[in-house]
This record gives sequence, structure tokens and C-alpha cells, in this order.
Amino acid sequence: MNTWKNALPKALCMFVIFTLVCGVLYTGVVTGLAQLIFPHQAGGSIIEADGVSYGSEHMGQRFTRPEYLWGRPAKYDVTTFTDENGNALLYGAPSNLSPASDEYEALIGERVAAMRAANPDMGDAPVPVDLVTGSGSGLDPDVSPAAAKYQVKRIAKARGMAEDDVIKIIDACTDGRFLGVFGDETVNVLRVNLMLDGILKE
Repeated sequence: MNTWKNALPKALCMFVIFTLVCGVLYTGVVTGLAQLIFPHQAGGSIIEADGVSYGSEHMGQRFTRPEYLWGRPAKYDVTTFTDENGNALLYGAPSNLSPASDEYEALIGERVAAMRAANPDMGDAPVPVDLVTGSGSGLDPDVSPAAAKYQVKRIAKARGMAEDDVIKIIDACTDGRFLGVFGDETVNVLRVNLMLDGILKE
């Protein structure tokens, strides 16, 4: 009994110390340094123009109109989450269908047909795989350069732009491989669409 009485104050003291050091001091220092050194990234990598926030460059958004670049398909939900005012929040999630299932094969077939119907000028050209398959998070903000350029003719026609001008915007929003070796080139969908609208400049 005496052992517990002696140990308990020490344990409580250590609990308080580690809570303050690890839960308050460490978190505050790391957050402060992040805000100081990498303010854009620490703030969510929000794309802003003229004081208006258009979204995070790391969070996919849904574009379906013909004049915009479309991203990867995702399962969107506006019924599960709401903000403090009761407004519906958009939530994206990956599909839980097995790639080996008949349902998944049918879904991919529908997406391919829909993509070809939306881009008739591409004829029988293969549809880039990332335009018909979702990402692991369901909120991938990027597409491959091939997926972006598959949509150039549709975007140019819908906007009355030259195809070369659309391609220039896509190239300006293309990120290379990490350190020139790792990963693949990607095109940020939101940035492309904001440039197409003239909100962001090249």
C-alpha cells in the first residue's frame, strides 16, 4: 500500500510533465515553425486570388462542365457531414468494389463510354486509365499529362480557344517527378481550371 502511495504522486507528476512537453510545447513549436517556414503548406496549400480562396491544391474537386478539365472519378457524398451551420459538406471516398468484380468491370465500361461521349473528337483513342479509375483517397487533385491532353479538344471547342493555348496552360500546371526520378508527372486540375477562367495567371 505504501508503495502505491509513494508511486502515485510521481506518476501523476510525470503524466503532467509529458502532457505539457509532448502535447503542448512540442505541438506549439512544430506548428509555429511550420507557419513561419512553410506558411502556404501549413495553411492547407490554399489557392487564393484577389482575396478569394478557391480550394486546396492537394484536394480534388469535381468538374463536369465541358469547358473545364475533369479530374479522376470519385464517390462524392453530401449527406453525411455538415458544418456548424448545418450546411452540407462535400465528402469524397474511394469505391469499395473489388477490381476483379463484375460490378467494377461494368463501372469502368460505363466511365469509358461516358468519357468517349464527352470527347467525341478523340475518336477511338485509348482513354487514359486515370480518367476512369478512382484514387485510393477518392480526392486526388491531379491527373496525368496524358489524361489532361485527352481533354484538350473538348475544352478548346467549348471555350473557343486555340488548342495550343489550352496545352500551354496544362504544361504550366504540370509538376515533374520528385528529384527528377521518383513518381510520375502530374497536372493539377484546379490550377488548370482557374487559369482557363483567367483567375490565375501563368
